[in-house]
Amino acid sequence: MSTMMLTTSQLQAATGCMPERAALWLPHIVRACTLYDITSPRRLAAFLAQIGHESGRLRYTREIWGPTPAQARYEGRADLGNKMPGDGKRFMGRGLVQITGRFNYRVVTAALRPVSSRCPDFEQQPEALEQPEWAALSASWYWSSRDLSALADVGDFERITRKINGGVNGQADRVALYSAALGALA
Repeated sequence: MSTMMLTTSQLQAATGCMPERAALWLPHIVRACTLYDITSPRRLAAFLAQIGHESGRLRYTREIWGPTPAQARYEGRADLGNKMPGDGKRFMGRGLVQITGRFNYRVVTAALRPVSSRCPDFEQQPEALEQPEWAALSASWYWSSRDLSALADVGDFERITRKINGGVNGQADRVALYSAALGALA
């Protein structure tokens, strides 16, 4: 595991966030990235750009709920493990990469328990994924579980977006943040 140095000004530049958000998030992101070896400049730049976009510049750790037509389709989705009435909203996207669905909340609980004995049961306490510690750790775990560092190492930023987003929504913004992140970390 590599050690990583990241400053609040680098985090601010890489994610487009305000200075106070960078100060709040810095220790959590550094810990999470160190644990999951997202430490090289390319990996870190890609990760920070993606979470910067997904979280609205480190402002949101909970999906903005409408419900939109897409969000309404969370209800009853077996692939998300949403079997109980109300699961669609209860297990809305949370964290810096928007973990969604009862099944995924259960999986992230099991994945983060070995990392921290204080890890909540996110299926029982879904709102806990909104807290900076768990939002950052869940994003780094998600990144690692999908081997996104390998894509970052070869510069395949579009495939990273597709694995996080399912498509390329917001790609221009993600690419702009990636460029800023690479510059900030150089």
